[in-house]
Amino acid sequence: MQRLNFTLDEETIRLLDQLAQKYYHGNKSLTVRSALESLAVHAGHEGWSVGGYTGVVADERTQCHTCGEMHDKGNVLYRPVFQRGDGPRVLTHLPVEIWLECASCVERQVVA
Repeated sequence: MQRLNFTLDEETIRLLDQLAQKYYHGNKSLTVRSALESLAVHAGHEGWSVGGYTGVVADERTQCHTCGEMHDKGNVLYRPVFQRGDGPRVLTHLPVEIWLECASCVERQVVA
């Protein structure tokens, strides 16, 4: 653990106290850490990135998530496998919709 010395204005101190009491049982250190983690996620530096793809046989006519091209039932498409990551292209939340990519779009993503 490291002790840091910095000055906060009165409004910020009141806000820190309120958030610490409301969400973190008065723990100001945990409150600041959570705020910094949240800032990192919302700034687009930390979230979910595509770690790879797994093949899926389409059980119905399906649209590619990226290019929008339609693919017939029985075609092999690719479902992304998400992992924690950072960078400008990360997602802040895992997608809830069905996300399938065609082979061409997967190749472009992997090369990029």
